[in-house]
Amino acid sequence: MGRAITDNPAIDEVTRFLRAHPDVEGIEYLITDTNGVLRGKWAPPQSLAKSASAGVNFPLGLFGLDVWGREVLETGLHVETGDRDGICRLVPGSIRPVPWAGRPTAQAILTMWTEAGIPFLGDPRQQLAGAVDRLAKLDCHPVAAFELEFYLVDPALAEVSQTPRTVLSADHGPERQNIYALSDLSAFSELFHEIRAAGMEQGLPIDTIVSEAAPGQFEVNLKHRSDALAVADDAVMLKRLIHEIARKHGLRATFMAKPFIDRAGNGMHAHVSLLDAAGINIFANPGTGEARLESAVAGLIRGMAPTTIMFAHTWNGFRRLQPGSYAPTRATWGHNNRSVAVRVPVSEPSARRVEHRVAGADSNPYLVLAAILHGLADGLESEAKAPPPSERNGYESSAPALPSSMAEAIAQFERSEFVRRAFGAEYRSLYAALKRAEMASFLDEISPLERSTYL
Repeated sequence: MGRAITDNPAIDEVTRFLRAHPDVEGIEYLITDTNGVLRGKWAPPQSLAKSASAGVNFPLGLFGLDVWGREVLETGLHVETGDRDGICRLVPGSIRPVPWAGRPTAQAILTMWTEAGIPFLGDPRQQLAGAVDRLAKLDCHPVAAFELEFYLVDPALAEVSQTPRTVLSADHGPERQNIYALSDLSAFSELFHEIRAAGMEQGLPIDTIVSEAAPGQFEVNLKHRSDALAVADDAVMLKRLIHEIARKHGLRATFMAKPFIDRAGNGMHAHVSLLDAAGINIFANPGTGEARLESAVAGLIRGMAPTTIMFAHTWNGFRRLQPGSYAPTRATWGHNNRSVAVRVPVSEPSARRVEHRVAGADSNPYLVLAAILHGLADGLESEAKAPPPSERNGYESSAPALPSSMAEAIAQFERSEFVRRAFGAEYRSLYAALKRAEMASFLDEISPLERSTYL
């Protein structure tokens, strides 16, 4: 066996990467804010060693920015508390080349710690780590994967003063549906081949690519992984990759939850199973698997309405949650049923899992997966009993309705004991303050429709 270069595995990783890529001219440091927006800085490659040891400083207030990148003072993370710095360190395994960059460039994901050396729980990635730890205490280890939907929009047809137009719309009309159409993939074959090639270069486990429910809408699925943090990292990196490759081809990719009122919204479905200490799927056990599956589902159902503001975290996101839209409106579950919020897909016993279908594609993958894992843990800890599964149309179920507006979702989140136990009282206050400030901005805006109607 080879001798370690240093006693720090992260430093070893940096050394190996720079030896393999001696032409790298710059590093893009990336950290995901509360809204799932990538923020960061550019630095020389020599800084990688520092990021893997002492760390790179960023203000704690990075996690108190609204979706427009403005400080929300009510979060308590800005000047009123001194605008303090946190210490951001390299996430192991996250140094990757940037295939679309014009010059040799690498990127690296960071996560934040306090000056005292403890995880900063304002960082969504650290919140996900806490959810993984909670399941580990139950001898449960998540295996997960995301599916991401998006539209390709032609910027030439999407001026600010006009309604955006998706690719394919001009030729086929807005009512066209061609689900799983190979012809639509072929129309953009070079783009999708480049997405797959760039994904391979970055080590992203891209699986299938399909044409979705509306013209110009597509879905990229990631393969499952047994590292929940890496699963969310993959989703963040895939979204960035798709944005950049689309731009290179003269297009715009949008993960907006509901960019078109008359077409399908963009979802981010999460598939999750749980392994025991021996690596066996706990839902596949012939004796206890069904009971544990239903307890896990019960926890997901119980925590769904209080955390809806994490799954539909934007003003626009609630437009996606409509009856008959394949985006759920009630806290329902069922077997092989896409009209429910939590689906148990058809699978071999070893792959038995839940598919959580609530989140919009623009949501923060770390918070989405954290909320799901906390729901699973909550149900298993209490051995909860699930309600009867929906056998047919989940939209006609008598199950509790999910919040239908941002205001209602924030109110449920703020008073939720489930959220307090899962994310902590301080994070509950921080997140609610951020979302309330964003909602206020939309309530203060007079729409063009109002003016055209009443002026």
